[in-house]
Amino acid sequence: MQMVTAAEMAAIDTATAEQAGVPFAELMEHAGAAVARFAQRQFRRARRVVVLCGTGNNGGDGFVAARHLARTGLSVDVIVLGDPAKAQGAAAEAYKALQTSRALPFAVGSVEQVRGLRTKLEDADLLIDAVLGTGFKPPLRELPAALRDLLREVRTPVLSVDLPSGWDADLREQSSPDAFRSDAVITFTAPKPAHLFGHLTTGHFGPVVVAPIGTPESLVRSEERLTWTGASTKLLETPRPMDSNKGMYGHVLVVGGAAGKPGAPSMSSLAALRTGAGLVTAAVARSIQQTVALTTPELMTAALDEAEGGALALSNVSPERLETLLKKISVLAVGPGLGTEGETPAMVQRLVAETTLPLVLDADGLNAFKGKAELLDGSKRTLVLTPHPGEMATLLGVSTKQVQADRLNLARKFATEHQLHLVLKGWRTLVAHPDGRVAVNTTGNPGMAKGGSGDILTGIVAAMLAQFPHEVAGAVEAAVYLHGLAADLAVQRRDERTLLATDTIAHLSDALRYRVQDEDGATWICGVRRRGGRWSAEGRAELD
Repeated sequence: MQMVTAAEMAAIDTATAEQAGVPFAELMEHAGAAVARFAQRQFRRARRVVVLCGTGNNGGDGFVAARHLARTGLSVDVIVLGDPAKAQGAAAEAYKALQTSRALPFAVGSVEQVRGLRTKLEDADLLIDAVLGTGFKPPLRELPAALRDLLREVRTPVLSVDLPSGWDADLREQSSPDAFRSDAVITFTAPKPAHLFGHLTTGHFGPVVVAPIGTPESLVRSEERLTWTGASTKLLETPRPMDSNKGMYGHVLVVGGAAGKPGAPSMSSLAALRTGAGLVTAAVARSIQQTVALTTPELMTAALDEAEGGALALSNVSPERLETLLKKISVLAVGPGLGTEGETPAMVQRLVAETTLPLVLDADGLNAFKGKAELLDGSKRTLVLTPHPGEMATLLGVSTKQVQADRLNLARKFATEHQLHLVLKGWRTLVAHPDGRVAVNTTGNPGMAKGGSGDILTGIVAAMLAQFPHEVAGAVEAAVYLHGLAADLAVQRRDERTLLATDTIAHLSDALRYRVQDEDGATWICGVRRRGGRWSAEGRAELD
């Protein structure tokens, strides 16, 4: 799924009318109907709905939604900010059609009138914000600004059409302080930058969905080369053949675990097994081998020699040892619990240089290349790096603040120059590919800010590469999406503060079975879809 800018979306709508013969009025009708369906599905208890409309195309979507909701027997009020006579084109047609429905509109033309809406908004079960859409550029003025302030004082849930009014569709920041409050968002055809980069809803898990409205996929084009990681989970929708065997799904070797550090390689290995790798072996310091072996009976282990102080020895990567260690291995995962003491960095550098196996490099595996990033070359084999901002700063020789200030460009530049796949972790983790494409991840929550989360991601990425060796980009994107989704599913039944990294592993099965499209064909790019569940005003699933 491609991300498009506001200007690109306008061009797509024009092309849909001119090339595909689908008039804008028809697209608006589909959009409004999609809003109505989503509102009824996600806010099932709502019986009194107030639709807040502007006089532009976003308001037109609201007019259509109001008409469809009124047909179902709901009590629907339509409030128009400004003079309805200013509506043009398809929006004017939608307003005219509304006149014959049960949802009769009335207009407000002053700040005082907006403030007088408090009781009506408080008495409603659901508010639909269709005031300003993708064509809006800040700041909010007069009537919309007054309505924004009022919405912050009432608790009625708000469903936003296209975007919460006041968001710039092209904004790539986490927040927009001047925008309307929102509990759920429905947009159309393709996500815009704000949908992927912004935190649009008041709750961590408020839904943000993209509904199809009849635009041909072939017309959805963008120069941005930005996509959404969740689309790659299609890899997982094909059932395994009935005659499957473990050899078909790869053998992952996790190299890590210096003396006294059994936890990280254990978590990586268990995550790789749970994600579907056929076989997993953990190569760890001899002194912790038995501890790691107790992780699960399915895990195999190999002992690595220790140098003075418990660090891993350079002798582990001698030609003879490597031949034995890497025999029948499909994917290497290097880094969890390695440490940076003694000969360990040199061991990692030689291991990376001496093998052409697909390789996932994380944590201290990355730190081994401090000042030597030129040695990281993915042109001759699959190479995946999974740094957090601090590790990325170490690789680049800059500050963490500099990395955070220019995440997208730095990730894309590093991936293309080194011909590798780069997973830059953090808010909206980025997955940059050698060809310059970048996928934005929208799963995950603050509960993941715990030790072990990165180790688990390493195992998931390695397992996906082992199963899909010919679809590397999709495998990495799907792994990142699944990792965050499993954590999101885990916190549905517990507080984020109590989430452990291993809780994420326990919910990988749920994440692997999850489907990003709902019954109406809308794609959930944020939020956790719960079949048979409901949504509270805080955007959290109310489980049946």
